[in-house]
Amino acid sequence: MTATLSLLTLRPPSPSDRTRVAEIVRATGVFRAQEETIALEVFDSAVAKPGVDYHALAAYNELAILQGFTCYGSTPGTEATWDLYWIAVDPAGHRRGVGRALMDAAERTIALANGRLVVVETSSRPDYGPTRAFYEALAYRATARIPDFYAAGDDLIVYTKRLVLQGR
Repeated sequence: MTATLSLLTLRPPSPSDRTRVAEIVRATGVFRAQEETIALEVFDSAVAKPGVDYHALAAYNELAILQGFTCYGSTPGTEATWDLYWIAVDPAGHRRGVGRALMDAAERTIALANGRLVVVETSSRPDYGPTRAFYEALAYRATARIPDFYAAGDDLIVYTKRLVLQGR
């Protein structure tokens, strides 16, 4: 899928984007070192075998510089449930529609693959407040919470969204 929104182009990322992905993940300032490593592992898998375990989508500005990316995939053992494994946007691009464009495109792709439910896991830490507000603004609902999941005082919050293809 390739789309241009204003001066933003969405397309699958390439292996050459790995360094920029690492920069973006680090620049957000919210991920632990182990999470940064996991983000790159998921990214590597998504670009090495697109659509096998993960789907990836990247947003590029008018200068073809990566501004954000997302990785998602169908959830094994379920009927049409998909997980959003990762989304990160360069902090300079926050509140400019990059994350929303990536989520909209991912949701369209999932719906076209007959996906019916998207699951997102995130942290309860205060620095994740804008992240939770982002999901809520996109009509995701907090449907579960596991206390102390990531660390003492850092709960796992699960958001979900049901998808419906128009015309269904």
